[in-house]
Amino acid sequence: MPLPFKIDYLLTSGRVESERLEFKTGWNPLKVTHTLCAFANDFHNLGGGYIVLGVASRNGRPVLPPVGLPLDSLDRLQKEIVSLGYRMQPDYHPVIVPETVQGRTILVLWAPGGQTRPYKAPVSLAKDCREYAYFIRKGSSTIRARNQDERELLTLAATVPFDDRIRHDASLDDLNIGLIRDFLKEVGSALYADAGSMDFTKLCRQMNIISGPDEFLRPLNVGLLFFNEHPDRFFPYTQIDVVQFPDGPGGDRFSEKIFKGPIHRMVREALSYIRASQIVETVIKHPDRPEAERFYNYPSEAIEEALVNAVYHRGYDIREPVEVRVLPDCVTICSQPGPDRSIPLADLKKKKFVSRRYRNRRIGEFLKELDLTEGRGTGIPKIMRAIKKNRSPEPRFETDAHRTFFTVTFPVHPKAKATATTPEVTPPVTPPVTPPVAKLIELLATRSTLGNADIRKALGIRDRAHMRKHYISPALSQALIERTIPAKPNSRLQKYRLTAKGRAAIKK
Repeated sequence: MPLPFKIDYLLTSGRVESERLEFKTGWNPLKVTHTLCAFANDFHNLGGGYIVLGVASRNGRPVLPPVGLPLDSLDRLQKEIVSLGYRMQPDYHPVIVPETVQGRTILVLWAPGGQTRPYKAPVSLAKDCREYAYFIRKGSSTIRARNQDERELLTLAATVPFDDRIRHDASLDDLNIGLIRDFLKEVGSALYADAGSMDFTKLCRQMNIISGPDEFLRPLNVGLLFFNEHPDRFFPYTQIDVVQFPDGPGGDRFSEKIFKGPIHRMVREALSYIRASQIVETVIKHPDRPEAERFYNYPSEAIEEALVNAVYHRGYDIREPVEVRVLPDCVTICSQPGPDRSIPLADLKKKKFVSRRYRNRRIGEFLKELDLTEGRGTGIPKIMRAIKKNRSPEPRFETDAHRTFFTVTFPVHPKAKATATTPEVTPPVTPPVTPPVAKLIELLATRSTLGNADIRKALGIRDRAHMRKHYISPALSQALIERTIPAKPNSRLQKYRLTAKGRAAIKK
């Protein structure tokens, strides 16, 4: 990985202050380790720093031309720096870049602030040394953190939540000014009036959606989730899948609608679709009283709250979508991972969700501004009030001992189920087995199960969409094949196998 600027930026411009810059004439592994530890701890949140090996300094300024490093020592030094990174707790490795300045070779160690600070380094590099300490920068010096400094470092540098971390493979160009202005206008922010003329970097800093030093500013994850048109490019499966099974999970028919985009837009579009296609009001008139009985098959407010909570609390480092499954007798909303461990399992069974920690606090802040959530542990009480108001059965909240998932199940209103009528359906004419489908079932006849990647490889298909349209979907619709995980059509572990009908088709 190259430096985010030309080497002259460090040596001649004077734009990097001494607290973030260290020149060393030669190689001193202990001092380098302590300084790397200090930059990783980033005590003053300046964005880490740089160590330049092979350059002498006088009064904090580099002496040019540089002393340089022997060419035959560069490989050894880089390996030793990597080895020193493993001696820190936790491991930390800078970006190592050889540079040539005025005919001399130097080594630049770029050490950004660490994502898992605080870091400790060994006090000595002796093999039997077991004493570790925290190191920080004070001015142009690396010192051992003691007393108040150590307490402040520990308080300051708790592990950074995922939504508040820097996304190093993104740039400011990935943040959409149009989405930012739309957000500011909607929430009534005073920044909206100035957003059109304000420097973009300053605007993003005020919204706290970027971080890092001036020469290497990068978006935070929360900024990309809200203000990028395609956040799934950075966080795969940032989407909501609404899957309907008219005949139940074991049936042959299902329909699927996938919602992507900035997460607040994604939530709203999914909710609009669910309200329009799934929420039905029933009116029952009684001869013995003038008032009609009105209720919904599912209370819209409860579904909305559960879906927003799933988007709020899901793990965006987990490659699984939020899934809404619509079955004949219930709606389930599933996300991963499960509730925070600060909520005891016994409280989950009692429908008490009092968490001391929030997985995505920054996401919650933006959703709260948009009036999509309150972020004060009020989600479950709101769901229960909506259920009671609609006189629906109580929902079920499920997770496992390891908190790998969380599912909310809303049973259909019993009277809505009783009054529902099933329209007469004309049985579809079974289409003939096309050559692509014939190839697929013949392939599956030689294997017990195969996943998408294995099928594409075996049949020489590059385009996933083409395979799904001409091979998988027709074979599923004719019940010639079936999924091994029918409850999760989009699971990355999904595979396919022949049905009895498929085996009969091969014999024909």
